Amino acid sequence: MNTFSDSVTTAMMLVVSGDQGLWTIVSRSLAVSATACLIACGVGLLLGAWLAVVRFAGRGVVLTILNTFLAIPSVVVGLVIYLLLSRSGPLGFLGWLFSFQAMVLAQAILVLPLVTALTRQVVEDADRNHGEQLSSLGAGLGMRSLLMAWDERYALLTVLITAFGRAVSEVGAVMIVGGNIEGFTRVMTTAIALETSKGDLPLALGLGIVLLAVVLLLNSLVALLRRWRESLDGGDLRMATT
Repeated sequence: MNTFSDSVTTAMMLVVSGDQGLWTIVSRSLAVSATACLIACGVGLLLGAWLAVVRFAGRGVVLTILNTFLAIPSVVVGLVIYLLLSRSGPLGFLGWLFSFQAMVLAQAILVLPLVTALTRQVVEDADRNHGEQLSSLGAGLGMRSLLMAWDERYALLTVLITAFGRAVSEVGAVMIVGGNIEGFTRVMTTAIALETSKGDLPLALGLGIVLLAVVLLLNSLVALLRRWRESLDGGDLRMATT
């Protein structure tokens, strides 16, 4: 392809025609990110809700470390997972290196701090408003954290969507631990990097279009959920004042 317009046209044809190679990569990428988010959110929601209500010596240090992990480069996460899963590493017996499981593990660890930190902030804000009332009713720390998380479930759903968007757009960690093996561990971001270096711009652009569409859809869902929650809060406020 000699022109940008020709590459874009061919890329759109690959997307709308259901090109098997392209959509196989897309489906694998979505499966990896969805599985990683399920694992990370299962742990992060509970941990973040607990950190929101518990008070202990060194809590500030823990929160500082947690916030630091929010900015950790994905290639560093990939390097650590690679060393753990390598043949000489402590988890080498699993045989997960350059596999679907390795990519899931890398993405789960990458988004876990994000889910935990955002959940902690959401639940802590809710606990600041209603925590004393629940404590007076006899709710312990564990029950308080769960009740607050449930009360803020719509805000936490936004956290889950944000985490998925972070996972699906990640490239460094999955490149290192997955190896970008065609037909096995090639996902959208690693395929875009590879095809661009090979000069196969139509496929790279096609994958980029799908990836942008996924991110746009996620951002739209976040905006709709936020608007819906604001309308619910507004309705509750009007009912309380009448």
